[in-house]
Amino acid sequence: MTTSTSTATSAAAARRRAPASAPPPHYTTLDSPLGPLLLTADASGALTSLSVPEQKGGRTPQPEWRHTPDLFRAAERQLAAYFAGELEEFDLEFRTSGTDFRERVWAALDSVPYGTTTTYGEIAARVGAPRAALRAVGGAIGANPLLIVRPCHRVIGADGSLTGYAGGLHRKTRLLTLEGALAPDLSRPPVPSCGSAADGSGSAPR
Repeated sequence: MTTSTSTATSAAAARRRAPASAPPPHYTTLDSPLGPLLLTADASGALTSLSVPEQKGGRTPQPEWRHTPDLFRAAERQLAAYFAGELEEFDLEFRTSGTDFRERVWAALDSVPYGTTTTYGEIAARVGAPRAALRAVGGAIGANPLLIVRPCHRVIGADGSLTGYAGGLHRKTRLLTLEGALAPDLSRPPVPSCGSAADGSGSAPR
């Protein structure tokens, strides 16, 4: 009698190995006019996310994360200068992981100049997406993991409305006002500068 059997090697070849888990990120928190900023980075110091409190899809520190403030000194200095009105363009290394489409949309955000705004339709055109893909473009912008430094706050509706923002419309308003893209609301107090939550350092308020 003959029997049909499958070999162990072929069975093993048919299995998919679970991908190795990524090492836990490094992180720090910084005080800012928008509330505490949570920054994460990989071991090389490349920023992987920047979140604000109550952000839709934002990150929260986990027990296995490594608190290494020294890795973020360049980001701390540049954010302080930005909130003081002294810096218009960040010079930081980013490393994000998204689909090819989302990475193209996120890269397009980098080309929107300080003090200006653009529309979802214009971003779609920059990445070669048809108008039928506007919802997908909006989803990619809303999933931007690097608020402030990758300026999704500069994208508004075609009718001039601010539309949505993962960090909250009140923060989008403050950022665009700081950059001069919106007229200031004189009923608001002056915007303080950004400093470290750990030691309270930072530039003096303007």
